[in-house]
Amino acid sequence: MLYLIGLGLGNEKDITINGLEAVKECDVVYLENYTSRLQCDVSKLEKLYGKKIILAERCDIEGEESKGKNPILENAKAKIKDEKTGKERTKKVALLVIGDPMGATTHTDMLLRCKRLEIEFKVIHNVSILNAVGIVGLELYKYGKTTSIPFPEPNFQPETAYDVYKLNKRNDMHTLCLLDLRPSEERFMTVNDGIKIILDIGKKRVKDKIEKKALFREDTFCIGCARIGSDNFIKAGKAKDLLDVDFGKPPHCLIIPGKLHFVEEDAMKLWE
Repeated sequence: MLYLIGLGLGNEKDITINGLEAVKECDVVYLENYTSRLQCDVSKLEKLYGKKIILAERCDIEGEESKGKNPILENAKAKIKDEKTGKERTKKVALLVIGDPMGATTHTDMLLRCKRLEIEFKVIHNVSILNAVGIVGLELYKYGKTTSIPFPEPNFQPETAYDVYKLNKRNDMHTLCLLDLRPSEERFMTVNDGIKIILDIGKKRVKDKIEKKALFREDTFCIGCARIGSDNFIKAGKAKDLLDVDFGKPPHCLIIPGKLHFVEEDAMKLWE
């Protein structure tokens, strides 16, 4: 039996009652440790939930169970003797996910493999960044395609985020940019980094004569966010001005608005 349980975006207390009750019933509890960053120490989860928590990296979740590289699914189909009844039963395993468990395709793949392996599963939802950004004051139904800005590498400098912004802008829609993070390396992209990356892509396209004028420029209005769903640090302004703002601890995200309704315009004054 596998439970995929959302933890929300704040601290150990953001788990739902259903989620907490499921965790307390489980024999093994994992915490997915690579798609987001926990806003409290793992020891606080262990104290409140009454369970030892195992940190699960990408290889533990995406590894092939047939090769013994997926301890989560191996545990979820294993048999044990129940201490209370003395009867044999399947292990109950929890995978805790920061935000909502279905916010990443990795977790969808887990469910598909559970189906193939005939492992019973249950998903317990929670708030995610995709709806928590409502605090900013932009209408949620006016967001276009969400994109990610990855850390540039010597041989890996994707421009997808810029193209998604271009598409959304054409349709007068807002763009949510999720910023790269690598918790195991203690490496987290800041709003400032994200802005610099998109600015550089625009300058490159002008230099290469792909565009006459960059779509995202220093005077482009945008919103930098940090720790949404926790202590919510939000700052709105021109891109060049946000470059000088200290957004503090991760995780961060960047929003580039499309056409604003007058109510949205008023909401932006909250973050000036």
